[in-house]
Amino acid sequence: MTPMDPVAKHFRLTKDQLAALRRLGVITIADLLRHFPVRFESAGMSTQAKSLVPGTKVTLFGTLTKLKAKKLWKSRRAITEGFFEDATAKVRVMWFNQPYIASYVPQDSPVKVTGTVGGSAERPYITNPEVEAIPVGMVPEGLFEQDTPTEAPKIFPVYPESRGITSRWFFHALERVFAAGVHSALEDPIPAKIREQYHLPELSTALVWIHAPEKHTHAEAARKRFAFEEIFTIQVARAQERYENSIEPSFPLQHADANVETFLDTIPFAPTGAQRRAMSEICADFSKPNPMARLLEGDVGAGKTLVAAAAAYAVVTSRPPGRTSGTLQVAYMAPTEILAQQHFQSFIEYFKDVPVNIALMTGSGCKKYPSKSVRGRATDISRAQLLKWVAGGEIAMVVGTHALIQKAVKFQHLALCIVDEQHRFGTKQRRALAHKGDASPHFLSMTATPIPRTLALTIYGDLDLSVLDELPPGRAKITTKIVTPKGRPDAYEAVRAELRKGRQAYVICPRIDEPDPAKINAIQAKSVKAEAERLQRSVFPEYEIGVLHGAMKPAEKDAVMRDFTRGDIKILVATSVVEVGVNVPNATAIMIEGAERFGLAQLHQLRGRVMRSSHPPVCFLLPETKSEISMKRLKALETSDDGFKLAEADLESRGAGDLYGRKQWGVSDLGMEALKNVKLIQAAREEAQKLVEKDPTLAHHPALAARALAASAGMHSE
Repeated sequence: MTPMDPVAKHFRLTKDQLAALRRLGVITIADLLRHFPVRFESAGMSTQAKSLVPGTKVTLFGTLTKLKAKKLWKSRRAITEGFFEDATAKVRVMWFNQPYIASYVPQDSPVKVTGTVGGSAERPYITNPEVEAIPVGMVPEGLFEQDTPTEAPKIFPVYPESRGITSRWFFHALERVFAAGVHSALEDPIPAKIREQYHLPELSTALVWIHAPEKHTHAEAARKRFAFEEIFTIQVARAQERYENSIEPSFPLQHADANVETFLDTIPFAPTGAQRRAMSEICADFSKPNPMARLLEGDVGAGKTLVAAAAAYAVVTSRPPGRTSGTLQVAYMAPTEILAQQHFQSFIEYFKDVPVNIALMTGSGCKKYPSKSVRGRATDISRAQLLKWVAGGEIAMVVGTHALIQKAVKFQHLALCIVDEQHRFGTKQRRALAHKGDASPHFLSMTATPIPRTLALTIYGDLDLSVLDELPPGRAKITTKIVTPKGRPDAYEAVRAELRKGRQAYVICPRIDEPDPAKINAIQAKSVKAEAERLQRSVFPEYEIGVLHGAMKPAEKDAVMRDFTRGDIKILVATSVVEVGVNVPNATAIMIEGAERFGLAQLHQLRGRVMRSSHPPVCFLLPETKSEISMKRLKALETSDDGFKLAEADLESRGAGDLYGRKQWGVSDLGMEALKNVKLIQAAREEAQKLVEKDPTLAHHPALAARALAASAGMHSE
């Protein structure tokens, strides 16, 4: 058995088990070793069914019978119920949200059951117990009699599971892997000096401790080690990208500060202090011989577009090296056609007094400003003509979608790329934007998602950070209210009052379609399609209602947003697809169904859709449950409109895995939890930078190089 052997080579797997392992990303033995437990539980003292005490953890030996999946009548929550029986008594057992459990645990045969006792002394039951089959022929004599022996509590791991595979399978599979000594054959990616400095166990020891700990201190030491390793490898990958960027030639701008001041003189309002600070940082980067790599992070309505416009102005009013005519070029990439068109119009307004050409490039067509035939207007042009002008340098600024990075698009002197947050590019992608140019462009990434500093330093470790933590004056303060079922009619009337003023509204739902009644574990939440029909039929029949969700084709989504932007659609019922970037200043009300299903930062982003004008906006949160934890989280939104504070609060209360999702960032749940530890992040970042300075290609650290490469690939596959 070797680390790179397929798991299927050494274990007999059913079709369901093989599919489950694939879903969990466990393909090789090495993957199996790095499939870490989500938590550890201690088995209670073994006892008899007749002696159960509510609130205690116990281990019982006996049989399970009559297991059946159903749904609770009131909450529609999935539950599996049945009975456990030994020689002394029969007791009810139940599993919540595990409707498939009856298909996998053995019935009417010897088992070991470990779980927590609930209920009362008169009517106890066991919730969500771990079940281990005891093979026939291996049952010790007298085990199920009334004098069941006691045993010392034992720590056992609980793994991420998928239908077809259980924690118990992982436990026994890893016993075989450890017996074969595979863990000792793996090279440790963390250099020995760093392990010693931070008192981290070596890889082979940590693998044993995290999968089969003898005590909780071993498990915690292993988790600390693997959390550090993950953050460290990400930081190493980012440090490598930063190094590669630092040795590339760029287009230094000698008069960026003066150009920005000239631009600010043309706008009818004063920038905030935070905007000025960001502009100054960008100008300082422009003066260096190597390309800028910067993230501009700003809360909802903080004015990132103005900063981007100032940076673009500084570039398009600068000459290419060694030339007395022509301009350097800017590419601005937006995630959707609607947003691209929105920004195209914004830049036309910003640059109306500057003699430069601006173009729009999307799948629907191309435009150029100014038009030669109609003064002050943009005109439609062919894609071929636009590509020719961009390649020749006649177009100073191109706004578009992802079409901008296609091979057919070539720039003469592309000096600045501004990229929306939904397009997270690494060094290679940034180089691709330069095409056949003689230098690498400066790079400015913008995000409206408030990100805790530890996450930003990790995920965007290759970028310098500018933060807009100040809102421009004149923006109306939002009113946020939690709505109870009884208060729903009043909320609808408040929305109707906004519509009567000529305003518009959003209604956000967690699902696209209604849950399938045949699926017992389907999420019970309001759907976009059904809610739109209900609102049109019985709540707002006099207003045009539109639908928007992620399953729609791009052209369909753009058409709906175009109608909503024009005001033809008065109420837009949507999923969280409208979370970022959509700018409809006339929308002043938003209702969020199932609000407790979203993170605070995401809810803040959603309500940001109605914080785009001077009209007083209102946000209604309509939770489906009244749990104390959920209500406490939602009340934070009622009292705060600071996205950064809410992001930090969500990180503490829910965990980064819930807040942002491991799929979005390419970081495991263990790594996400480590983001709460500021000292760990700083230590990993410092050590990574020192290591890469000495050994940029990691030639002396092949195991770390492989881990960093995998981390970089995972982070850029968003």
